[in-house]
Amino acid sequence: MSRPELLFPLFAGLDTLPGVGPRTAEAFQAMGIERPKDLLFLLPHSAVDRTLRASVRDVVPPCVVTVEVEVGAHQPPRLKGKPYRVLVRDAALDFQLVFFHARADYLQKLLPTGQRRVVSGKVELFDGLAQMPHPDHILRPEEAGDLPSYEPVYPLTAGITQKQVSKAVEGAMARLPEMPEWIDGPLLAREGWPGFAEALRLAHAPAGTADFMAEAPVRQRLAYDEMFAHQLTLSLARASLRRAKGQVTRGTGALKARVLAALPYAPTGAQTRAVAEIALDMENPLRMNRLLQGDVGSGKTLVALLALLVAVEGGGQGVMMAPTEILARQHYEGLASLAAAAGVRLELLTGRDKGGERAAKLADLAAGKIDILVGTHAVFQKDVAFHDLRLAVVDEQHRFGVAQRMELGAKGQGADVLVMTATPIPRSLALASYGDMDVSVLDEKPAGRKPIRTALISDARLDEVIGHLRRAVDDGRQAYWVCPLVEDSELVDYASAEARFASLRAVFGDVVGLVHGQMPSQEKDAAMARFVAGETRVLVATTVIEVGVNVPNASIMVVERAEIFGLAQLHQLRGRVGRGTADSTCLLMYQAPLSESGERRLKVLRDTEDGFRIAEEDLAMRGAGDLIGTVQSGLPRFRVADLERQGALMAIAQTDARRLLADDPGLTSARGKAARLLLWLLDQDRAIRLISVG
Repeated sequence: MSRPELLFPLFAGLDTLPGVGPRTAEAFQAMGIERPKDLLFLLPHSAVDRTLRASVRDVVPPCVVTVEVEVGAHQPPRLKGKPYRVLVRDAALDFQLVFFHARADYLQKLLPTGQRRVVSGKVELFDGLAQMPHPDHILRPEEAGDLPSYEPVYPLTAGITQKQVSKAVEGAMARLPEMPEWIDGPLLAREGWPGFAEALRLAHAPAGTADFMAEAPVRQRLAYDEMFAHQLTLSLARASLRRAKGQVTRGTGALKARVLAALPYAPTGAQTRAVAEIALDMENPLRMNRLLQGDVGSGKTLVALLALLVAVEGGGQGVMMAPTEILARQHYEGLASLAAAAGVRLELLTGRDKGGERAAKLADLAAGKIDILVGTHAVFQKDVAFHDLRLAVVDEQHRFGVAQRMELGAKGQGADVLVMTATPIPRSLALASYGDMDVSVLDEKPAGRKPIRTALISDARLDEVIGHLRRAVDDGRQAYWVCPLVEDSELVDYASAEARFASLRAVFGDVVGLVHGQMPSQEKDAAMARFVAGETRVLVATTVIEVGVNVPNASIMVVERAEIFGLAQLHQLRGRVGRGTADSTCLLMYQAPLSESGERRLKVLRDTEDGFRIAEEDLAMRGAGDLIGTVQSGLPRFRVADLERQGALMAIAQTDARRLLADDPGLTSARGKAARLLLWLLDQDRAIRLISVG
């Protein structure tokens, strides 16, 4: 599909805009501005009040002021390096304009003695006298009307001035064609939003501070445009995944019943609901693309197993993929007894399987003799072939973007895809990252899960913590001791863990183990295995243990320098304990004095175990990009939309986008064609490629 002719002027080179030469264009590109259309969405972040005042007397310096003055005498510098001064008088006060490194002839032409000029700039008091160094604007009185009373301030980068940005934005705005409306009429009316061109015009010409607020109708409208384009892209990706024909898999419930009978407790309502949603999707001929979102310890693994059993009951196979070998092995061990109760064959495939053993497993897999395979991404190597793959379960999804999800779907000739994440994500972010998926949420704790006592302790009380630990170890309990990543340097991180390991070993002897990111993976696995087996009682670790490790006997978690960890990370770490029958404790050690935000984070953690509440709080404190690590999150980079403050719009955008595509899958209606223009404007060309041709 080629770009609509209507938009050509907005896609020209930047150097076709007034005041933009090759060097300015290069500086703009450093800000991610490649074409005139990108300038439309470069919104000012504040503005300077340029209202004309009678006199400098009416303001309290230092501040920006605009006044009409009569130009008096010029005072060129007597010594090199001294400033050039021009005396001026407004309606009530004499003051000076001050210039450094200025040419006298230029200033005499700009400010002829005896004439009137309007000057606007920052006034400061110097030795009790008012002066304005380098005014931002010097105009003849008849030109003063050209000065906006509220001048927008744009984000800048080296090599670009406010004037250049303003001029370039003005040039880009002049090229904006008449655009049809892509927002649903009733929604536009209900929200009272302006049209697209009007919204841009108002955003670039703010009339007061209220116009910069995320709640301002203009900002809401433009944020919605971005979110709507993003959700259209995700919905098109979802539609193309679903168009790939899925398979109809109907479970009989027989294997599921055997597993439920073998469980010591009944599943929670949330688990039962999630399994029902998944089974319904698997019966549907469209491909399933579902996210299973559950808090730490909400029982996702059981839901995954019951879903995999639906695939087996329906005559097919299932695969479960984990990000690391430790996790894959753990899933395998956790599921083995239940799979045995159901009478199905479960196998593990990791990078360690070599030679004859691997060949035998692959042969059985291809012949359909293995019902469920658990493994790392090794299960996607070329030589791994399934007899009839119906369901792929991916664990810890946020390491995985939309593109990988589509790839994964391709492996299974129509296999359904279920993705599990243990990171509770606030709704607005979940929709931004996983809007192409349907979501099941586990929001209840399984029976028998005990609450974890969380305490904040200053590191000055280290001796008490070690005493507490010694009593627990003597009682046969196990503990994690997590050391911080210092200065983000892997080497220093390794040093802090090594040092703590040495000091604890001096106290406890050789029951102390160590695991950190610098170790070869075999050593890491071996150290974890010794801890799981109970040979080591205290495991000193960096955050490598954050995800998924399951040691029911471990009931103490000590986190050193807890104030430098993120909330979600601390919540994940705390979730490593409280998995057995013993009462569990999480000790958050901090270095005093705590910053205000550090204290707020630790208190939230002490007061609640609800991962979703913690995630909402985290979003409010840190912002979206940091929350799931922008680099690997697949989160869109919005220019206008602010997910912390405008998150509620994302849900509306998703419903709207899905509804539009349900009514008009090819985007050929009047509104559909308008939406295509929006996709072009916002660089969603991937979406444009996905629009079904015919």
